[in-house]
Amino acid sequence: MEINGLALLGIAAMAASLFLIPLGLPGLWIMLLILAVAAWAGAVSPLLFVGLLLLAGLAEFLEWVALARVGKKYGGTQRTFWGALLGGIVGAIVGTPVPVIGSVLGVFAGTMVGASIATWTLVKDSETAMKAGYGALLGRAAAVALKMAAGLVIFVAGAAALLL
Repeated sequence: MEINGLALLGIAAMAASLFLIPLGLPGLWIMLLILAVAAWAGAVSPLLFVGLLLLAGLAEFLEWVALARVGKKYGGTQRTFWGALLGGIVGAIVGTPVPVIGSVLGVFAGTMVGASIATWTLVKDSETAMKAGYGALLGRAAAVALKMAAGLVIFVAGAAALLL
């Protein structure tokens, strides 16, 4: 059995894409783009690709559900959600100087700080704002866990299909 160099490159790119997921970047979709090209070239079953595409869509949906439900449970609002999103982006950028872990920690810290500030501008109560920020942090953690699980399934199934 001969292993194709392009297949190995695709597997390496998919592995690297897994590290984008905790940063809130489109790691799942990069993996699916690689697998779409492989399916188009006949290296991956179109049926497998469609199944993995549905899994990624489900993971995205569950991310929004987790963020909304957990955030609301802790007193979050729509403004809290957008503050968490913006805070996560800023946190990832601020954490960049510390290799790998800095950006990940920045996303989580930025999510909590951004959600807390956004909530405080609405309610002017620091206790409520901190509680909403904590809820946003828990929601982000749940969302990352869900998407990482989906990413691992996509990676393993895609890598196996590329190698076989």
